[in-house]
Amino acid sequence: DWCKTNNLSLNVEKTKEVIVNFRKNRHSHTPLHINDSDVEVVSGTKFLGVKITNSLIWSNNITSLVKRAQQWLHFLRRMRRAHLPHPILTTFYRGTIESILTSCISVWFGDCRASDWKSVQRVVRTAEKIIGTSLPSIGDIATKRCVSKASSIIKDPTHLHHGLFTLLPSGKRYRSIRSRTSRFCNSFFPRAIRLLNAM
Repeated sequence: DWCKTNNLSLNVEKTKEVIVNFRKNRHSHTPLHINDSDVEVVSGTKFLGVKITNSLIWSNNITSLVKRAQQWLHFLRRMRRAHLPHPILTTFYRGTIESILTSCISVWFGDCRASDWKSVQRVVRTAEKIIGTSLPSIGDIATKRCVSKASSIIKDPTHLHHGLFTLLPSGKRYRSIRSRTSRFCNSFFPRAIRLLNAM
């Protein structure tokens, strides 16, 4: 009905349903129907370049990013053998490898597993050895982007999640979001508020 009202036509074959449910007592969900066809239920999908699973574990997404970044290390080595100066090598790294590794990092960084994080760091250390100089920390980049995104949400009163950032009576710190699980505690909004309060 909503689609018809807004003149939107959905391709059922390309539409997937991912059910994220961490309740102990899981109930069966009513299937989605579009144009008298059932929408396929999948355990994971790719949305805007990010691989999302129903368990909200980002290993598949990070593995994909690392593989793509490793492919560019070959070109970085060839540039090094051509005796290109360090600034050019660093610019190439930041425009390709770093750009890939930090893709949508605000989404997955907080819940990144230690083993996945090691694989990300391994790529950065390899690039540092090739270039011969230290490179920006991926963790620092993630922190800066998280704070930057949170600041833009705070400045935009029309943003859907603007209300999550409420100042305490002191006017200096933001009200923390209560979280019962580490999964939620490490997600974007609670983490962003902790970072803003620590500044």
